[in-house]
This record gives sequence, structure tokens and C-alpha cells, in this order.
Amino acid sequence: MSASVSVAVPGRSYGEQRSYPSASVVKVSILAALLLEGRPLTVRERELARAMIVRSDNDAATALWETIGGAPGLDAAHTRLGLTQTRAHTAWGLTRTTAADQLALMRAVFEGPYAYLRALMGQVGEGQDWGVSAAGGAWALKNGWMPMRDTGLWVVHSVGWADGRLVAVLSDGHETKEAGIACVEAAVREAVGRV
Repeated sequence: MSASVSVAVPGRSYGEQRSYPSASVVKVSILAALLLEGRPLTVRERELARAMIVRSDNDAATALWETIGGAPGLDAAHTRLGLTQTRAHTAWGLTRTTAADQLALMRAVFEGPYAYLRALMGQVGEGQDWGVSAAGGAWALKNGWMPMRDTGLWVVHSVGWADGRLVAVLSDGHETKEAGIACVEAAVREAVGRV
């Protein structure tokens, strides 16, 4: 199986309708869904949100996933955010999404009232700051990665904002996480004309 990559940026996309397991990029959706409730976050929710986005903490994601009502809550939030091809899974990391929908989510996050979420995406920790940041300049992003149980091949994604542009790159079929990161960063640079 060869690797597959899909890219969506404003005005330039390919493979953007192909569906992938979301891995940890769904954590952006989880926090957006919580913020859509329109109430101040509790101290504990803010701690969990920071851990989930900045460190990609899975336990924090699970706690907030339960707070938003699990898969039905996430699907409802996606509808409100304009995502039409993303379907929540009972295991949040297996939620299916497309690059086109991730670009729609990034548009909502970076053009809407989500300053808190944007700020956290700009503080992603060292070792997780790859992907969209390959575009150069200032950036805010969230990455996702996981080996698929049935194949052992890696899903590697990066979504966010860099150098003034929204970018969503989803990919799968990688032999290693490192190979996936290299593929995603090459796709980011091509998408923004930084080859």
C-alpha cells in the first residue's frame, strides 16, 4: 500500500474529499464543540483544553469528549461549524474526516470567535510543532498521528494556519511516523508555494 495525501488550502486543493481517520486533529473539534456551548469554561476545563491541544493529551481529550456528549455532541457541533463529511466515531480518534472539512473547520476557528483555541494552537509543544509550520512564518496548528491497528501503517495529519494561510493536510499509509511527517511537510510547502 502506498501512502495517500490530501491537501486543502484556499484556492488550491487535491484529494480533499477522501476520508481519513482523524487521529488527534479531532481535538480541535472537541474544543470548538465545548466553546460552542457559549459559556465560560471552568478552571478544570481550561486545564484539560490546554493539555489536549498543547500536549495532545489523550486522557484530557476523553474527559472533554464526555463533557460535549461524545459522538452525538461532536456531530452536532460539526453541523453548526459547516463540516458536511465528518462523522464522529465512538472512539474519538477514529472519527472520519476530509481535508475539505478540516479546511472548513480551520476557517471557522481562525475567522470566528475562537481566540482561546487559536492561542492554544500557537503554543503546541516542541516535538509536535511540525507539519503546517513548514510553510514558514508565524503559525498555529494541531497535528494527529497514529498507527492503524489493522495494517500497522501510520495516519499523519496537520491542520492550522501558517504564513497567513489556512492549511489542512491529511495522509495515511506511511511505514513510520517520521515518513508521514516528511510527506505532510512536503505537501504543506508545495501547497503554499514554498517548494
